[in-house]
Amino acid sequence: MPKKEINIHDLLRLAMIPGIGANRLRALVSHFGSPTEVLHASPRELVHVEGIEKKLASAIAHYPTSSEAADRQLSLLNKVNGHIITLWDDEYPEYLRRIYDPPPILFARGRLLPADKFSIAVVGTRRPTAYGKLIAERFARELAEQGLTIISGLARGIDTIAHHATLKSGRRTIAVIGSSIDIIYPPENKKLVEMIEANENGAVVSEFFMDTKPDPGNFPRRNRIISGMSLGTLIVETAENGGAMITASTALDQNRELFCIPGNITEKYSAGTNRLIRDGHAKLVQNVEDILSELESVLRPILKTTAPKQVAQLTAFEQKIIDTLTSDPVHIDTIAERSNFSTSDALVNLLSLEFKGIVKQLPGKMFVRM
Repeated sequence: MPKKEINIHDLLRLAMIPGIGANRLRALVSHFGSPTEVLHASPRELVHVEGIEKKLASAIAHYPTSSEAADRQLSLLNKVNGHIITLWDDEYPEYLRRIYDPPPILFARGRLLPADKFSIAVVGTRRPTAYGKLIAERFARELAEQGLTIISGLARGIDTIAHHATLKSGRRTIAVIGSSIDIIYPPENKKLVEMIEANENGAVVSEFFMDTKPDPGNFPRRNRIISGMSLGTLIVETAENGGAMITASTALDQNRELFCIPGNITEKYSAGTNRLIRDGHAKLVQNVEDILSELESVLRPILKTTAPKQVAQLTAFEQKIIDTLTSDPVHIDTIAERSNFSTSDALVNLLSLEFKGIVKQLPGKMFVRM
């Protein structure tokens, strides 16, 4: 798309006119060349644009578009040190630009980088099982370590885990939210947003005007951006009626890859992922390599420069501990009994394995293999 000179103030004025949605806004700017020219056009000129009928053309030409309303948007944006990315900017996400209905305006905290086009979405339920938490953390971390930007929705559960795991690995993550970027939801993730903004760790983006609350109807629109910015979407756990199923649908509509983690057939939050796999809509994945192999052709520029992962060297005692563990949480007393170690000796080796990134400790002195 050719680059246009966009006056942000006029773009906001135009976007806030009732009846001007994303599709009409794109059509108007494309036809006239800039939002400023649209605002100066006559009704007779405006009706030549597809989707602009006489009544709306008259409304655009005569609507008392308040400069104060646009000023307020920019003031609220400045308070959170945010900025606006338009569809006509170089910074606009490359793959999002290709979807059927790309948002013409993105409000952002932090910066989007060209390398963010190598990205994958990791989403799932707000109420993950212990297995789901472990898998979300593992896949987000390992995908990030391969150089991919991890995109998610900042929601409780899988989304939050994916963001945290990526930041912990020192890589970039992007949060797409269902409210404006000055109203963070859930509120306990305000600190997470600050971490994402800092030191080019990523960005928080939204298509919603400043001072927009997280209404339920916003999230399906948010989900199309999550999948639209990504090469593919990984769903870790979701119920059959979960919000992640909407992201799955938008990913398929956008002709993007869809990956799912298989789960326990008796577990509610595996029902959605299992159905997507069963119906042939998603690829079953058991490790990161399953995803990388599907995306190899587009990821080649970053995968070929990624250093091979170092294999941790284990002592005989640590190996004995590892042999007692699975992806299901196991209590320290059970581990000690299975390995024929005292509880204290088992704990020493477990802490060593945790330091090597092979084992994770959960609340209640429970441990799982990573």
